[in-house]
Amino acid sequence: MEIRTVHANGLEFACLTLGEGPLALCLHGFPDTAHTWRHLMPALAERGYRAVAPFLRGYAPTEIPADGAYEEAALVADVRALHEELGGGPDAVVIGHDWGAFPVYQCADRFRRAVALAVPPPGALAGAFFDYEQLRRSFYIFLFQTPLAETAAAAPGFLDGLWRDWSPGYDATQDLAFVRRSLLDDPANLAAAIGYYRAMLGTTPPSGRYPAPEPVTRGPVLYLHGAQDGCLGAGLVKDAAEQLPDGSRTEVVADAGHFLHLERPDEVNRLILDWLGPA
Repeated sequence: MEIRTVHANGLEFACLTLGEGPLALCLHGFPDTAHTWRHLMPALAERGYRAVAPFLRGYAPTEIPADGAYEEAALVADVRALHEELGGGPDAVVIGHDWGAFPVYQCADRFRRAVALAVPPPGALAGAFFDYEQLRRSFYIFLFQTPLAETAAAAPGFLDGLWRDWSPGYDATQDLAFVRRSLLDDPANLAAAIGYYRAMLGTTPPSGRYPAPEPVTRGPVLYLHGAQDGCLGAGLVKDAAEQLPDGSRTEVVADAGHFLHLERPDEVNRLILDWLGPA
């Protein structure tokens, strides 16, 4: 895989790229990097796609946005601009995990096929935070609203602990090495990643640069969730199915947690490739 840069939506994005053909845009989440797609990208390239995995705004080596905008609308604008700048066209497909799933729901109509992993559509999340077990899992979201967030997240073992809790039994050593380079070498990058959560709950008000995303998902989506997800409980999959448009499909992947595409790459690759079809 090569690292290339592309200028989109006023930012310089670093992207991992592999293959030739129609665009397959792969979007990572937190605390993660574009390297999370290292199992899927070769499979996409072999199928005839040009797999491109950008480091999201604020995640090194992508640029930190000068306006400090991390609201969902900014992510949607990024994906739309990346689609255009990368010459996506009508044959492009999009795959998003965790934070990368949020813009998938708003941009699915711009892509021939769309896949979201580990975070269901916003409508399915609405009631989740009134459940005690989910509130317990989501402690970090509320911690990230406080002035202690950056210090806590940078403390030894914190990010390791999230991976361990979210994907029990998975050896995240390689992934965490990538994460540390992207988020911990410069405190500004970690602050950027936490900024997504502050924007999510309104602790940081919207920048006003981007129109609010529409609440309705357009275009069918394949939604995948790990049965042992320790970040968002698998019980949300039922609610996800009710929130997705006609033609969508949901699958629970057994023996997998939040990072299901890393834990069960063969099965998840198969589900994604079957959904996308040939390039």
